[in-house]
Amino acid sequence: MKESEVLRGPLEALLFVSDEPVSVSRLAKVLDATERDVAETLALLQQEYADQDRGFQLREVAGGWRLYTHPAYHEFVERLVLSWDTRRLSQAALEALAVIAYRQPVSRQGVNAIRGVNSEAVIASLMEKGLVKEVGRDKDAGNAILYGTTQAFLERFGLKDISELPPLEEFAPDAATERAIRDRLSAIDGAALFGDEDDDVAADAGNDED
Repeated sequence: MKESEVLRGPLEALLFVSDEPVSVSRLAKVLDATERDVAETLALLQQEYADQDRGFQLREVAGGWRLYTHPAYHEFVERLVLSWDTRRLSQAALEALAVIAYRQPVSRQGVNAIRGVNSEAVIASLMEKGLVKEVGRDKDAGNAILYGTTQAFLERFGLKDISELPPLEEFAPDAATERAIRDRLSAIDGAALFGDEDDDVAADAGNDED
């Protein structure tokens, strides 16, 4: 019996119970197998599920492998679990998340400068949801906190790493927001993006709420 046939069952079982992407090295260690055999079997399973148009897919994301429900059947899955509306990010959250994703590491003031509004509350919400985290400090700008995206962000958007970010127009919540973000990204230089964390945008810009 081929090694891939021996590994396919155990691999499916491990992927089924995992709630996060599992690396090839970790799977190989658990199964006492070589990383090469595990990687080859995962690729075979991924192709098999795709060819058979199964209700789930095997994807390589965030440095590991994980089973996902097939996008074609999300409508039915949503009927069974909580409504998607209760988990959808607001437009303000999506806009701030887009800025952080494409400009990371970036300070809160950097996000404020691009969006034109105070983003403190919405960034806090994104951190609470596990999509954004603190990634360091900018010593040249008053030790401002710098933000970046998390592994959970990669998982939610089905990305292997940040280099796979789609064109901005595919990420922004709508065409108008995409144009606005793109215009601001073009207009604001690096100094503005990494300004003093204690400085706020114009008082009349207001505050965002998630």
